[in-house]
Amino acid sequence: MARVNALVITGYGTNCENESAYALKAAGAESADIVYFSDLAAGHVRMDKYNYLLCPGGFLDGDDLGAAQAAALRWRWSKTTDGTPVLDQLKGFFNAGGIILGICNGFQLLCKLGLLPAIGEKYFERQVSLSYNDSGRFEDRWVTLKTNPESPCVFTKGIDCIEVPIRHGEGKIIPMNDETLQHIVDNNLHAVQYVDPETKEPTLEYPYNPNGSPLGIAGLTDPSGRILGLMPHPEAYNHKTNHPSWTRGTDEKMPLGLAMLEAGVNYLKAK
Repeated sequence: MARVNALVITGYGTNCENESAYALKAAGAESADIVYFSDLAAGHVRMDKYNYLLCPGGFLDGDDLGAAQAAALRWRWSKTTDGTPVLDQLKGFFNAGGIILGICNGFQLLCKLGLLPAIGEKYFERQVSLSYNDSGRFEDRWVTLKTNPESPCVFTKGIDCIEVPIRHGEGKIIPMNDETLQHIVDNNLHAVQYVDPETKEPTLEYPYNPNGSPLGIAGLTDPSGRILGLMPHPEAYNHKTNHPSWTRGTDEKMPLGLAMLEAGVNYLKAK
């Protein structure tokens, strides 16, 4: 079985790195190193040591959509001391079979970099963005997600519905145009959707859909299925006592959010 070595990127305001690393270890990763992007850019750490990349959430550059843009530009233009572009490391990591999970700000970053949804396998070409919640405010609540069984996503295998917390002010997915949205649907790149907790059907109804994303899309994958980005925080539901209803036993109806991170670990170990 392959050894799972995870890399958790932090810095510039990110603040979910510790619980992300904890969740990765709890999900079965042999290692989960927290690394500042500046150390990656300086060449102190290289991505070829790892096969699982997690871009966590927090308040990246002040939790602003322009911040995801700034972070994407750092990835695009930073070079190590020997002149190697950091982006080349990322490309090499993915081409070598690595998997990538972006959560909240990390999802925004993957979209700004053009790694999601990569329609037509056009990686590093921006096709979607994210904008302010329809509610016009920061949303901090639990939501119910349903996975798309036709999606190629390796992080959702074996999962039907799952409850996880969200905490964001800018999580509404904005496709470049209607054609882009149709391509996402036709290719089953909408990996997870916000659903009504009773009917388990995708919804635009607030607060079940906390931001107004079309078709209730909460997360996207790429054609390979090895990249997943989502606004909710599966890493924050890593123990049953995290759930607000754990004392009433209602949390036992669905798996922990940890199941998504574990699915990625299982994929790598089965290779």
